[in-house]
Amino acid sequence: MEADDEARSAGPASEELRAEALEGCYCPAAEEAALEVSWVQGFSNKNFGFINNQTVCYPCGNYVIFLDIETKKTTVLQCQTGQVGAFAANGNSQVLAFSDRKLNPIIYIYTFPELSKLTELKGNAQLDYTLLAFSFRGPYLASYSSVPEFVLSVWNWQENILLCCESQPGVTVTSLSFNPMNWQQLCFVNESSVAIWHIERNNDEHHLKRNPVKLPDGQGSMSPHKDLFFPFSHSEDPYHGPDLPVSAIAGLVGDEAETFMPRNYIKPSVHPTAHCWTATSEIYMGCKEGYVLAIDADTCSVSVLQQKPLPEYMRKISDVVSYVRREAQKKKGGKPKDLQNPVLFAMAFCNEGLYAAGSEGILFFYHIKGLQYEMKICADILQPISSLIFSPDYTVLLLVTDQGIVYTYKPAHSGEAVKLLDACSSCFLAADFLTPGNKYCVSVTISGEVQVWFLEDGTFLSKLNLDIEATSMACCPSSNSVAVGTKRGQIYFLDVTKVEAPRVVHRIFLSKLPVLSLHYDQSGQFLIARATEGHIFILDARPSKLFQVLGYVVLADEVLDLSVVSDFRNDLVEMVVLLNVAEVQRARLEIFCLPSALTTDNDKYINEQGMLSANAIKKEQYDLDYPLSSAVRLKDNTVYGYCTCAPFICKYRLSEENMLEDPSVFISEKRTPSNQLGSGFLCLSPNSQWLASAAKDGILFIYNTFTMDVLAQKHCHSYQGGGIRSMVFSLDGKFILVNGENDGALVCLKWKKVKKIEVKDAAFHWRSLLAILNKSASNENVVLKSMAEWQFDPESTLDALPEEKFKEAPLKSSSVEVTEEDGNIASLYSASTNDMTWIGQKIKKVIREETQRFANQKKELQMGIKKLRKTIQKMMHENEQVPDIEKLEQQEFNLDIEEWERAQAEAEQEVARVRKEIEMENLANRYLQDVIKHECWDAMCVKGRAVKCFHMACEVKNYPLKERSKEELETLEKVLRLKKIETANLKVQKKNLEIESEIVLSKEEGEKAEEVTADDSASYCLTGSLSSQYGGDTSVLYHQLDLHTREQKVNQIVLLKDIIYKVKTAFNKEFDIVARQKEQEIARVKERNLRIREILAQLDLQVEVWEPALTDDEIPERALTVQDSEIKVEKYLTQQEREKAEMLAKLEMERCLAAVDNERLRALNDMMGGVLEVKKEDILKMDIPPPPFISKPEHVWNDEEKKIFREHEKKVKELNEEKEKYRRAMENELKKLEASIQETTQNFDDTVCKLSERKVKLEMVICQEELKIVNLVYALLLNEELDTREAGLHNFLIKKEKEKVKTARTIQTTKNKIEAYTDTYENAIAEEKNLECSFTKEFADVPANLLDELFQLYKHRPKTSMTETLLETTNPYGDWSGSAEDYKDTLILLMKAMDELDSPEHMPNGLDPSIWEHFCLARRNKMESQELVKWKALTLAEMQAFLQKRMDDNEKIKSEIEDIFQELTWLQEEKMKLQLNLTVQFLLKQGQVELESTEIPDYTDAILINKRVIEELNCSIMAQGEKKIASMVECKDFSKGIFQLEWEHKKMRMQIEDLKQKARDIVTLSISKDRQLFLTVLNYNSRIAHHISVMEQTLGIMDKLHKKNVKNCQKRIKELEKCISLKEQANYELSLELKEMLVSVSERRHIFEAADTQHVSEKIAKQRYQEILKQKHLRGLVKEQEEQFEILQAEVERLRSRTFPIL
Repeated sequence: MEADDEARSAGPASEELRAEALEGCYCPAAEEAALEVSWVQGFSNKNFGFINNQTVCYPCGNYVIFLDIETKKTTVLQCQTGQVGAFAANGNSQVLAFSDRKLNPIIYIYTFPELSKLTELKGNAQLDYTLLAFSFRGPYLASYSSVPEFVLSVWNWQENILLCCESQPGVTVTSLSFNPMNWQQLCFVNESSVAIWHIERNNDEHHLKRNPVKLPDGQGSMSPHKDLFFPFSHSEDPYHGPDLPVSAIAGLVGDEAETFMPRNYIKPSVHPTAHCWTATSEIYMGCKEGYVLAIDADTCSVSVLQQKPLPEYMRKISDVVSYVRREAQKKKGGKPKDLQNPVLFAMAFCNEGLYAAGSEGILFFYHIKGLQYEMKICADILQPISSLIFSPDYTVLLLVTDQGIVYTYKPAHSGEAVKLLDACSSCFLAADFLTPGNKYCVSVTISGEVQVWFLEDGTFLSKLNLDIEATSMACCPSSNSVAVGTKRGQIYFLDVTKVEAPRVVHRIFLSKLPVLSLHYDQSGQFLIARATEGHIFILDARPSKLFQVLGYVVLADEVLDLSVVSDFRNDLVEMVVLLNVAEVQRARLEIFCLPSALTTDNDKYINEQGMLSANAIKKEQYDLDYPLSSAVRLKDNTVYGYCTCAPFICKYRLSEENMLEDPSVFISEKRTPSNQLGSGFLCLSPNSQWLASAAKDGILFIYNTFTMDVLAQKHCHSYQGGGIRSMVFSLDGKFILVNGENDGALVCLKWKKVKKIEVKDAAFHWRSLLAILNKSASNENVVLKSMAEWQFDPESTLDALPEEKFKEAPLKSSSVEVTEEDGNIASLYSASTNDMTWIGQKIKKVIREETQRFANQKKELQMGIKKLRKTIQKMMHENEQVPDIEKLEQQEFNLDIEEWERAQAEAEQEVARVRKEIEMENLANRYLQDVIKHECWDAMCVKGRAVKCFHMACEVKNYPLKERSKEELETLEKVLRLKKIETANLKVQKKNLEIESEIVLSKEEGEKAEEVTADDSASYCLTGSLSSQYGGDTSVLYHQLDLHTREQKVNQIVLLKDIIYKVKTAFNKEFDIVARQKEQEIARVKERNLRIREILAQLDLQVEVWEPALTDDEIPERALTVQDSEIKVEKYLTQQEREKAEMLAKLEMERCLAAVDNERLRALNDMMGGVLEVKKEDILKMDIPPPPFISKPEHVWNDEEKKIFREHEKKVKELNEEKEKYRRAMENELKKLEASIQETTQNFDDTVCKLSERKVKLEMVICQEELKIVNLVYALLLNEELDTREAGLHNFLIKKEKEKVKTARTIQTTKNKIEAYTDTYENAIAEEKNLECSFTKEFADVPANLLDELFQLYKHRPKTSMTETLLETTNPYGDWSGSAEDYKDTLILLMKAMDELDSPEHMPNGLDPSIWEHFCLARRNKMESQELVKWKALTLAEMQAFLQKRMDDNEKIKSEIEDIFQELTWLQEEKMKLQLNLTVQFLLKQGQVELESTEIPDYTDAILINKRVIEELNCSIMAQGEKKIASMVECKDFSKGIFQLEWEHKKMRMQIEDLKQKARDIVTLSISKDRQLFLTVLNYNSRIAHHISVMEQTLGIMDKLHKKNVKNCQKRIKELEKCISLKEQANYELSLELKEMLVSVSERRHIFEAADTQHVSEKIAKQRYQEILKQKHLRGLVKEQEEQFEILQAEVERLRSRTFPIL
């Protein structure tokens, strides 16, 4: 991707290069040469395993390394597709499995020691596998993939079959293992949970079933499991309703409802760290909290193991040992270890018990009995242990640490742990060959650990830990020294003359910049260190010169790569530096020449600061046409560069012929395409005939430097591990060391196939180079050996070099700072010479020399500065003495004008910043003010105010009201309209019921019922509030006993809110009246106060006048405006505002002066006090001047004067009387005014108190209505919760029904398979019996005695079995019971055991060998048949067990479905109760209620019924009773009539007999009928006339009756016509309402369609339809019961008349 981005930003040349790369992207096959892996070193603490009893294996990069624990020899298996991902090994089967890390990864199965691939398992994983696990026995492998699938899969790797898989979305697994005793159980562990997966098998089908394990909490206690979706019981509160699950309360439906758990229910559980299986199918598990758990895999129950208490003497010994360990740990500077409750990160089980270890580095042994254990310490390796692995024979225990060290421990010997592998867990940073380059190599890790390896087979020889982060490493060609660069800018020099004991001999602190790379020239004369920010340091590489720093160069651009070329002929070393020019998309080469004289005459080539001069190094600069990431130079001025914008290797020849038009730019001579991806680098072989190319894809390419043909390529690393970090050729060209970026692998490659001439050329160059180097190598090695070991003091280093000092920072130029007190030079570096960088020492030396050189000039400057300072201070003192108008500003004395201007600019910037912050803060406050004002003031149609009393601490506030929105008003109107329709409908229904009713109340009863109804309507008991008395209309409300449906409750809430609003509005009107009244009262008081002040002024009384005023609470709008008097600070005025204010002040002053100079007003004031007429109010001010002679003595006065004096006294007396009279009048008026004010204000206070009392009652009324609303809202909420619960149960029911269908299908399929397999099993049994029966037939020719002996041998079986073999070993899982899957293994072992029985030694004497062979074959067939029957029997048993489990699951699902149906029924009942069992609010009078008995009746079963219903029922009962009495009286009268008729009947019988006798007598006479009538009737004519008159009267009566009936019919017709007209008018009105309702219905339909709530409406419609059907069914039942009741009543009447005929 980086290459693509750079290519897009490059110019046209880059596009041409990319096009050529795409056309020529072809890598020829390496036919002439080939590379092979010699050895691989590295460490991976993630995966370790035994492949057999003596070999362990672990992945490292692209390889799997096999290590023999006896010989410590290694073998390597390479993954051909990249880095090894998940890994697992099976020591019993000697197979290993690993996955690659490419897209759509594959699992590979290999055998050991053949290392042949058995199979490849291709699953559905897209990115990576995280875990693999083999079963203890059997061909089974479990895998777990990472994102995005998170799939657990179980494979049969022998047959390459995926048995089953199950997804676990988002679950990251830390460990996975099979149960050694039962492969059908898997332990599945992540960071916070554990699950046991059961693999259920049905012949060839496999199913995974998850059983989660509930872990204890962080305190180690097990809390009982709570099923929040199905609580155990349904407790019911008569007020609050039933207790529902939290998911229903939260409104969740679906899968979330089943898994929802509130936060307060969630308790953090223990965190598993390690686990292992026991021989009893239990799991021992360690936790971060220090607990050891025992988990039963079958029941998933968990127990916490406790340590067995020790005896007293053992406890004392344990305390002493623990104390000694803690003290020893404190001395070492480590953290004390907790040996009582260690955190276990590794576990291993054996026959003796449990081995466990953790971060303490101690191997513990747990002897567990029951739920207690005894713990002892087996070994202490002082390093955190991450894994414990037993060998397959359980004789060796492998201890793997985090630091890369592996130990072996033999439990049988109980000795110390023996170190097996000493590697480093950190990634390799670099590797190089130790001179002469064919025997040893050295590597360094990022953590600073240096290792020495034997080159031939990669044997580890020694290591040295520097305890510092390393950044680079190189081996010196001229001595056995190794240079290691660090991130802190230091270079450590190591003596490796003794490869078994490397040591640090010197350290140089170059700078505070990290050392990126180190390079030696081939002669071993110079060491070149490349640091950040373009710094390149040149050091003397020889120990004899103590690795002297020769100088450094600073380059302006970023250094990408550096290479060194040695010219032995001219005794020069050329340094080629590749720079990244930021301005252009090109590379730049700079070549420096380092002469050998640089080491002898160093001062000639460097300046005072140690920087090399440009003339000395002969710098050459070349600009190339493409951006490069790496470049190498040959001796013939040929340069190869790795292009960054496209996969090309560019070849340049540094000559003037290859320049472009720009003379400084060189074009590439040749571009070789490469198949490598990502950024890369080039490396040149020592003889310059091979060019290596490495990149991020991890593939190494070797090119011929002259033809640029690919000689060989090797996929030694992968892009998943970051590709290749570094590589290096050996001096003889036979070996190549390659280390990866992040995979932790160091790979040594060697030539497998190469041209002989190339080998000879490399060997010749190596020998020639050794001939040159041997001259000085021996001397330098002697010096190196003699150097003392450098003493490393980490504390002093860390103290002197804190972390903040190692941050990359540019070098600062030297500067001198002069202080005022003295002239000392501030030191740039205060550290000692040892801890100071080399550059710092140079700068310090320069500063010291400059200080000594310019000491006199510095003193002169200091003296001059002091004199100048005194002069300026004197001038400033004089400036303070002069007047303000002559004073200079303070900054005028500042000699540094630029500094003053800079300070001013900074101050202005700070002022601008602060002003901007204040403006933004003010803007935010204004916005907040506008929001609050809009929400709390502007939005209120009635503003919140208060009214206070004048003389009392009583205050009444009104109700602030917002204006109701249009939607609220429309909703209210709609509800009111709907209520009117319902009321009209109810009246019509009542009228119809009254017409159909047979009960007719009398007038008195009707009047009584009307009075009762009126009383009911007038009472407030059932209404539940007194709002109708305070402006609320309760007639529009639903009756509290009629609120059954949700719509009614919602409408009731709307109506109640409207009532509250109206009540508040009514009170606000009264409040406004009182508020206006107070304003009027204040105005009256102010008016009277004016008169009071006049009276007080006339009476000359200093009395404070009470002046009432409205407070801020009474006029709240005053709070929105700020008065000038409220501002305490001085107002800031602009220049224009100040000028305007001054002008206004000047005009006011002129006006005042003009008023003062008015002569007319002044004269009027002097003569008449400023008035032209004396008023009565001024009488108190009047005074009679005394006569002028009053100053004379009285005896001197004359008569005239005495007379004038008497008149004067009289006038004075009269004036005084007038004044006194006027004063009393004023005082009386003052008292009246004050009394009037007191009376009016007191009356107003009484009005406010009454308003306050009304406000209290109003609050009570509002609280009553709000209580109704709260109850209704709670009922609605409870209804919604019930609906949610019902929906959740329906969803769960659907899932269970699907599971039931699936289970039933599985059961049926399994039954069919069992039937088919049973036939096969029976056939196998029959065949086995047939073999035994046919034995005598096959051997009929054998004599009888031999036949019996053969028959005994035929039944004989070998004694050795697989179980017995396993029992002889130390394997704790040896008594593993056989199952169907080990049939083949058992048969193979059995056939091997039969070889001994088939030997001729066991043949009976006298038996033909051919018959014996035939017998042996028949016996083998018999045994195979028996084993086949056993295997089929086990398989059949497994199938039957699977069927039984599925049947149990089916029964469980059935019971769950039944429970769901029961709960659904319960929910329906609760919903019905909620609709019928209403919460009714009553108003009861306060007072004492006296009961006859102390026991309070139980009203739990009581039913609340309206009084009207009881009264109606009583009236109906009374009517029925009266009807019954009337019928009884009628029966009595009827029975009397019967007796009378019987008597008359007897009488008439007797008369009949008499008449019959007379008739017989008359018959004998011959007389006609008329004659007889004539004879019998006395007055025959009158009789005839009477009969005629009777007939006429009858006709008249009938005529009158007919006319009357006709009139009645006509009257009825008129009434019907009037009724028809009324109905037509009503129908017309209903048709208009119907049109409006149709419009509203259409609007609702559009809203419904827009809101897309079809499923909700369908659900409601279904519910309504079900309710209608239920009501219809109930009506049908009522009608049937009424008919039956009428039939039964008739039958009762019939029986009663039969039984009691008298009644």
